[in-house]
Amino acid sequence: MTGRRSVYIEAGGHELHVSEWGDPARPFVMMWHGLARNGRDFDEVASELSNDYFVVCPDTIGRGLSSWSKSGGADYSLPVYGENAVAILDHYGAGSLRWVGTSMGALIGIRLAAEALKGRMTHLVINDIGPDIPLAARLRIAAYVGKPPAFDTIVEMEDWLRTSYAPFGDNPDSFWRRLIDTSVRRDNAGRITVHYDPLIASQFTTHKSDLDVWPQYDAIEAKTLLIRGALSDVLPKSVADDMRARGPRPDYVEIPGVGHAPTFVDAEQQTLLKRFLAE
Repeated sequence: MTGRRSVYIEAGGHELHVSEWGDPARPFVMMWHGLARNGRDFDEVASELSNDYFVVCPDTIGRGLSSWSKSGGADYSLPVYGENAVAILDHYGAGSLRWVGTSMGALIGIRLAAEALKGRMTHLVINDIGPDIPLAARLRIAAYVGKPPAFDTIVEMEDWLRTSYAPFGDNPDSFWRRLIDTSVRRDNAGRITVHYDPLIASQFTTHKSDLDVWPQYDAIEAKTLLIRGALSDVLPKSVADDMRARGPRPDYVEIPGVGHAPTFVDAEQQTLLKRFLAE
């Protein structure tokens, strides 16, 4: 099997859109995106990994093609996302897995590695986030996530997206083209806005206590890789140093010239992942 395939999975009353890559008989890799993103962010690296793994990249509820919460922002919490992840694993009958999480996706992975999937998760990649997120970074993210704009044209939205996600660093035009194509929808007035429910910003209000994952981090037994964008405001160097000295004592790599968060589009970042997942 080659190329990306879309599947839809029922979980906890939600319909989850999942992009899957590769042969289901190969070892299972789950790749989970950040707060306001979707599973299509991983297209390049998922394609590369699918030579050796079966790779699944879900859209979190409230994002992309997955269903939205029917109870305000109540479902937009790390515990619910974790339950959805387990449901996806059960759908595929996966006994063990490797987890690659960017930002929010890494926080989900940390909780699962210590709790519901302890003993099943063999490898955990934490991409540019930690148990202590600086207030300034939280406010920056909440400002653009919770109050998304609406524009008359895709071109205007493209300018906004490129500015909002400039910390992703240098990426090819093909990445930006897909990010734009998979990140927008038309609202009821026909204007262009983001492809997520603005209520996902409740992660920083109603569900902010979810972000304290030090207890779970210290309980991780999976082999762990911590990646930091050298310019990141979400994962300060001091927090990364604390993480390296406790819990799973992860391998550590810093990506120069990138903020929050590395995209795994360039060959060096892909090679880094492949080497770690193969260990």
